[in-house]
Amino acid sequence: MEASKEAFLREFGEHYGYPNGPKTIDEIRATEFKRLDGLVYLDHAGATMYSELQMEAIFKDFTTNVYGNPHSQSDTSSSTSDIVREARQQVLDYCKASPKDYSCIFTSGATAALKLVGEAFPWSCQSCFTYTMENHNSVLGIREYALDQGAAAFAIDVEETVHHGVSNGTAASMKVLQHQVQRRNEASPLEEPTGEAYNLFAFPSECNFSGLRFSLDLVKIIKEDPARILEGSPFCNGRWMVLIDAAKGSATEPPDLSLYPADFVVMSFYKLFGYPTGLGVLIAQNDASRLLKKTYFSGGTVTTSIADIDFVRRRKSVEELFEDGTISFLSIASVHHGFKILNSLTVSAISRHTASLAWYVRKKLLGLRHENGARVCTLYGDSKALFHDFGPIVSFNLKRSDGSWCGYREVEKLASLSGIQLRTGCFCNPGACAKYLGLSHLDLRSNFEAGHVCWDDHDIIHGKPTGAVRVSFGYMSTFEDAKKFIDFVTSSFVALPNWIESGYQLMQGSESRLGAASFYLKSITVYPIKSCAGFNVESWPLSTTGLLHDREWVLTSLSGEILTQKKVPEMCFISTFIDLNKGILFVESPRCQVKLPINFITDSCNGGREQIKLNGQRQDNILQSYKNEVNIWFSNAIGRPCTLFRCFSSNHNFCLNKIKSASMGREVQSMLNFSNEAQFLLISEESVSDLSHRVSTKDVQKGACGAASQISPMRFRPNIVVSGGEPYAEDGWKNLKIGNKYFTSLGGCNRCQMINIVHDEAGLLQKSNEPLATLALYRRMKGKIFFGILLKYERSEPVGRDGDLWLQVGQDVHPNVS
Repeated sequence: MEASKEAFLREFGEHYGYPNGPKTIDEIRATEFKRLDGLVYLDHAGATMYSELQMEAIFKDFTTNVYGNPHSQSDTSSSTSDIVREARQQVLDYCKASPKDYSCIFTSGATAALKLVGEAFPWSCQSCFTYTMENHNSVLGIREYALDQGAAAFAIDVEETVHHGVSNGTAASMKVLQHQVQRRNEASPLEEPTGEAYNLFAFPSECNFSGLRFSLDLVKIIKEDPARILEGSPFCNGRWMVLIDAAKGSATEPPDLSLYPADFVVMSFYKLFGYPTGLGVLIAQNDASRLLKKTYFSGGTVTTSIADIDFVRRRKSVEELFEDGTISFLSIASVHHGFKILNSLTVSAISRHTASLAWYVRKKLLGLRHENGARVCTLYGDSKALFHDFGPIVSFNLKRSDGSWCGYREVEKLASLSGIQLRTGCFCNPGACAKYLGLSHLDLRSNFEAGHVCWDDHDIIHGKPTGAVRVSFGYMSTFEDAKKFIDFVTSSFVALPNWIESGYQLMQGSESRLGAASFYLKSITVYPIKSCAGFNVESWPLSTTGLLHDREWVLTSLSGEILTQKKVPEMCFISTFIDLNKGILFVESPRCQVKLPINFITDSCNGGREQIKLNGQRQDNILQSYKNEVNIWFSNAIGRPCTLFRCFSSNHNFCLNKIKSASMGREVQSMLNFSNEAQFLLISEESVSDLSHRVSTKDVQKGACGAASQISPMRFRPNIVVSGGEPYAEDGWKNLKIGNKYFTSLGGCNRCQMINIVHDEAGLLQKSNEPLATLALYRRMKGKIFFGILLKYERSEPVGRDGDLWLQVGQDVHPNVS
């Protein structure tokens, strides 16, 4: 056993690994999670993993027993009803809720359960919806129902200086910050709210952003003495009900409803044991559920109804009243097998096991220092708020040695290359995100106006993070998972003496390694259809948008989304060739028996305005479409329905968009067809050779067998390959001259995992973490991994004038021409 694990076990040995359980953690991983070999999965707060034995038991159950629709009286239906009743009881038992006091309502997930409460709650203009800042968007959405009914809503921050359990008879010393009261309708109540109005207070048992657990004493405080929390608020006199979002917290510490009698609790099963998805519960106190007002009725919720008159009688059972239609009875039948695993390990043991890993990671992250002594990591959640513990979540951001932030997308990207799956962003918890990152309302609005939305790549705006990195642990997580993550952070983000690997670094400006080196144009490649294969030529004409006809065509889905190899890797098998003399684009595919010729003029329909999706945004563009036979051919080639479009005549200077590139400190506008960033991508043959050597060296060091594979320049989909000089000399080029044509450098090309996908001689797609993983070691700058440079053609001749507008293989390349 290595020293680091021995040290960990000395500190956490009695809590880690289920020493008193039916299996140790190593046995669990070896027998029930073989698919995780070589993968570090650290997003259990998003969705935990299902056990292979669990799924085998479910499959055996479903192939042995017959389950019918429970809305019937047949034997199979009765068997299903029995299974559903048992599942309800298991849920109540999990939260120590008596069936005399609580009912278990199955929903499509925790979000659906929250929505049910929001739309059925007895809101009035004297009601109030109060919630802690740390709440999931699915909880915040309840605010819409409250405000629409004229109720007030406001958020609060609850903090304590010394924590004493209310359940032990001692009050906590608390500080409460009330945020602005929100009202949507002008008709606010004329008098103070009376004690007859119903109010709702919502909080999570565990914050899914920081991992801090709220004290469940809040349930009793709100229900018995709301003035302690809402001091000075006119809503203290109302009837307060409490909702706990236990979707995250219930996996390791479900709320004990025998001690903390909340009115509503919501959970999702995939957070508990991975499967089933699309199934959750609302645990509702019976008295509270009778106050919920339901409008819609459906199959299963009524005792009788008459079709042609206003007559309906609803069922009295809480579950039957709120479960619309046929419940997901097969998913419910599988719940038993998940609870069997949790019960065998015990929730308390799972909580201790996962907490030991989270504490280890927090401790290690806080101890990391750069060579200048600066902290590497900023952890979130280390506050005096009214929390009694941490859940198995660690949320943080990383800083460089100069104090600037590392973007969370950079961390996620590099982690993925290292086989580590984690989560980044705000985790659908905007209040916690803003609170811990110190983002004001002005910051949030400014970020939105700058184009930042959920799930995008804008991780740093105006020098501030817009989200964080989160790792979270599940019952099957191991010390090895945590250790590999810490090693990854250390090797990728901690600046130590001699941290930068010796070798060629990114160069800027004219102070590059030019010397007396000579360069020439080695190859030219045209890619007529975006993301499909290109073809090499000895010479090719230039246009206002780059190489003539380069990325002039595009395939879209039926919904208008532009298709690329990222989502449709089969596009790489479509080969292309253009005969300029005949004006024909030829395409071939191993999935299609015939070569398809597309005449530039006769085969296209009239140009028209089409709406397509580019980078998630819909845009109106004037495009040429094609006959149905063409679209059928391409649909067969990629195995899904698609449509071919062409930019409406590049001769008319049409461009899809204008871009600004400042990756190396310059801003230049370019006219493009369907290129992502620039008209040209230039790759150096010497740079590719150096990269290949580095990848081969890594393989040897890892003991990889077999001949080293040479990386082809075509792996990077360049338009221009140059030869000569030293590797990476192109980094310092501000401009260049090829023959008598001039080009401006727009800076380095930021690479993604597309360069890790290749198709072999058998026509199969192969994916690895190379060469991007190697490039990340020495070609990373401010969160981006650069390889190759982007170019813009500086055309001096008037448009339409005949002249020598061709590039020719073998032409001399002269960088940094003054």
